[in-house]
Amino acid sequence: MLNHNQALLRAGGSGPRARFARRATLRRSLRLLGSFRFEQTDPAVFYGGLATDTAELIGDFYRDLTGRDLTGTTVLDVGGGPGYFADEFTAAGARYLPVEPDPSEMHAAGLTVSGAVRGSGMALPFRDGSVDICLSSNVAEHVPHPWLMAEEMLRVTRPGGLMMLSYTVWLGPFGGHETGPWHYLGGEYAARRYRRRFGREPKNRFGSSLFEVRAADGMDWAERVRGRARIMAVFPRYHPRWAWWLVRVPGLRELLVSNLVVVAAKI
Repeated sequence: MLNHNQALLRAGGSGPRARFARRATLRRSLRLLGSFRFEQTDPAVFYGGLATDTAELIGDFYRDLTGRDLTGTTVLDVGGGPGYFADEFTAAGARYLPVEPDPSEMHAAGLTVSGAVRGSGMALPFRDGSVDICLSSNVAEHVPHPWLMAEEMLRVTRPGGLMMLSYTVWLGPFGGHETGPWHYLGGEYAARRYRRRFGREPKNRFGSSLFEVRAADGMDWAERVRGRARIMAVFPRYHPRWAWWLVRVPGLRELLVSNLVVVAAKI
């Protein structure tokens, strides 16, 4: 019989019939990775594609969990920024609520999202068990205490609900964000080099708005929530299904996973 940790490492998507695993093709991977070049120059292109993919990911896992689509669900997006994901979740029938601590980020794209909340992911202003789905996409590496944020996300998710945390792995190719690949020589060095070259601080400044988060940290957190949540999947977000085995290999996953996804069902 597998112990819990072994089961985690095999959790590539709840078995071969998991809906999202069927979507995780090489074509999808190339499309998402190709959009990264627009992240800062044309964020609507990058985040628009990511929004569609995220809504599909959440919808698939929620249907695997409950047998239902997103109609009538309350979806809390921690670190929702200016609300690029709003249209996709609303179109799926969900009530979408973004939480964002930075008012400049909330208004960066000129979007208006009804119900948007200003607040910290590390102290969510919501009651225990108050949302059906709580997600966070590419945010954990931007907060100083990402696993406190993960605990808050699990707290506000109702029993029987879904939680999804996706974050950029520090030692992956995108770990330094715009300062990469120099982050391999240290985050502070990469930030200083960026300032010397461009005459300004990077948007994602190591030590204040960018932090080192490992793939192993997500695996460890998934182990710690045993008894409070069932881990449905742990996988590299931008990889095709046949490469999800990378999460099982310590060391290698830090370099090649790039972005780790943990999907949990609240008990």
